Amino acid sequence: MTQTNPCLVAALYRFVPLPHFAELRRPLSESMDELGILGSLLLAEEGINGTIAGPPDHLHLFIDQLRQRDVDGKTPFAELEVKWSTHDRLPFRRAKVRLKREIVTMGIPGIDPNCVVGTYVEPEQWNDLIERQDVVVVDTRNDYEVAIGTFEGAISPQTESFREFPQFVSQHLDPSVHRNVAMFCTGGIRCEKSTAYLKQCGFENVYHLRGGILKYLEVIPEDQSRWQGECFVFDHRVSVGHGLTVGDHQLCHGCGWPITIEMTSDPGYEAGVCCPRCVGEITESQAQRRRMRQRQLDDPSSSDPPHAPSIH
Repeated sequence: MTQTNPCLVAALYRFVPLPHFAELRRPLSESMDELGILGSLLLAEEGINGTIAGPPDHLHLFIDQLRQRDVDGKTPFAELEVKWSTHDRLPFRRAKVRLKREIVTMGIPGIDPNCVVGTYVEPEQWNDLIERQDVVVVDTRNDYEVAIGTFEGAISPQTESFREFPQFVSQHLDPSVHRNVAMFCTGGIRCEKSTAYLKQCGFENVYHLRGGILKYLEVIPEDQSRWQGECFVFDHRVSVGHGLTVGDHQLCHGCGWPITIEMTSDPGYEAGVCCPRCVGEITESQAQRRRMRQRQLDDPSSSDPPHAPSIH
């Protein structure tokens, strides 16, 4: 599907008890179809999470309807957290509403950001906090995300998935030593859980960036920013920079890592197959399958081209 006019993108989440979350799947799917909204929504007993896109008027209407939706006599999404951005085309190919155990998977039972969470820090106050010598700054995202951008002086947990974050905490952070911990992530949702987890582990002063990196890049002028590089996003834009302008990275369809334009000139790069990072790790049969998939993507007569591998 081609979008010639700028479309609107909404990254959203809300931690809220949804005991009958499965019943929301069909009406939300139908509403997305009716309004031409593409992207992915995740539903779980702990809430909702997703990134969706569509014509601005239609997307605003969908979000308004979601905030007003009656669920068991309540409006659980009234306080939905939403980050807005624009793109010159739809960054998704289809609409999906999926049911999950968690809307962001940590794998630790009993973590409830509705009960306890870290202290929110507005983007305008974030620079002052992370420049303090008594504050440890932790990037809660995964290695492929950190690789293309992060805040000055931030510690990377070197994780491949958010499930590994508790292990990083147990091995590298100590509540008796690290008395002030500031954490950040793409849109804020992972920090809801990570700060709740640290509080549960006995850390006293735990802070997180309200609205995540996306909000920071949206409201903080580049000449005042402590952000270095670009921010990975989970759609076809791949990365964004200050002002949420589309970045210079693209996705390797082989390993799922973001790559620069310069890397596409490397002898180890083959579109849709591999990049310099993964070229030595694939078999010939894998390469052949990826070449076939790439031919389908390049074929304009293909009405439903396959997706790039998900690396959430």
